[in-house]
Amino acid sequence: MHPVLRLVRSGNVIVSFLGTVVGAVVARGAGFAPGVALWEVALLAAGSTACVTAGGNVLNDLRDVASDRTNHPDRPLVTGEVAHQSARGLVAGLLVVSLLLVLPLIPHAPLVAVIWAGAVSALLLYEFRFKAEGLAGNLLVAVLTSGVFLYGAAAAGNASLLVPFALMAFFATLSREVIKDMEDAEGDVDRRTLPRTHGLRVASGVARGSVAVALAFSPLPLLTFLGWGSPVGIIYLALVGAADAVFVVSVLWLPRELHREQTLSKGAMTVALLAFLVAAFR
Repeated sequence: MHPVLRLVRSGNVIVSFLGTVVGAVVARGAGFAPGVALWEVALLAAGSTACVTAGGNVLNDLRDVASDRTNHPDRPLVTGEVAHQSARGLVAGLLVVSLLLVLPLIPHAPLVAVIWAGAVSALLLYEFRFKAEGLAGNLLVAVLTSGVFLYGAAAAGNASLLVPFALMAFFATLSREVIKDMEDAEGDVDRRTLPRTHGLRVASGVARGSVAVALAFSPLPLLTFLGWGSPVGIIYLALVGAADAVFVVSVLWLPRELHREQTLSKGAMTVALLAFLVAAFR
């Protein structure tokens, strides 16, 4: 893979792009035939999200070069495949493009501007203030992840419908972030992460508790705008049930097999994204 694609973490960028599209099409509830106008709105918002995600990932690597020499020695800034000055220019360019993409949407969907400003502010606060503070940083990352769905829905004009999905994404992401900190505890010498300050047992409890809350929110769409007995409701229930089961497995044996557990958590998020998409066909 090209070093720049590894630097922006193209997999994460694609997921954030798709999450925004899902947010938009679910908000309208028209499946994959919502009309050209909505697709334009969804793709502009998704492109903006992708740019913010990519810029945040590059900034993250710029700020983490020292710890990445231990935790991730193959990353492009550590190996020298991408120059630090080039990476700084890439961050600025991506954030500017992310705003330019949604400027046409703001007059009709002003909430998009609020979410964009909040997301960029949270990203900068995380990198320059709270990343080293453990749980506070984890919470900001969870906010950024959950905001992806609200961003797409806001662009489509119905952000409130996606609140249950955003809540699930928030707590699932919080669990995964804590697990990642557990995995990186040895190299995070300059960070006051939860496993370093309170130990692996407490961190494991927070990860498990976050998954439990995410699971508790998963029936909400069935209780609000999806019917238990409808075809869409049944498919949603099957998919979200599968995602919930994988989430449970991802925290079951903590604090052992940390890399496997956080990989399972990431897989569960992918299945959950499919469950969310089903709601677009209601």
